[in-house]
Amino acid sequence: MNASDLAKRASFYQPVEERDADGMLVQGWLLRFTCAANVCYLRGSEAVMQARLQSKAPAIVTVRDFPQTRQVTSEWRVEIDGRTFHLKEDPRPEGRMQAMLVEG
Repeated sequence: MNASDLAKRASFYQPVEERDADGMLVQGWLLRFTCAANVCYLRGSEAVMQARLQSKAPAIVTVRDFPQTRQVTSEWRVEIDGRTFHLKEDPRPEGRMQAMLVEG
């Protein structure tokens, strides 16, 4: 994979907990960074077909490896083309790229 394959814009959000006016903990999402990405939707396996029956779309998101992407964990989420994906695993290094399994 090379730079020309990273045609999408991905916004990475980290979960944060804040207290509201009543003192209750409320979970929110904080935008940490935006970068170029590639999305490859999975297809064919039995697990993927089962996910589709539940209106989920498993995919592999690939981004460049740089300090901000190394901070991403499976608790984060990513938004690409107005669609929100939740990370299912921590990013895996693949040379100068990072790949992560997501589900939207």
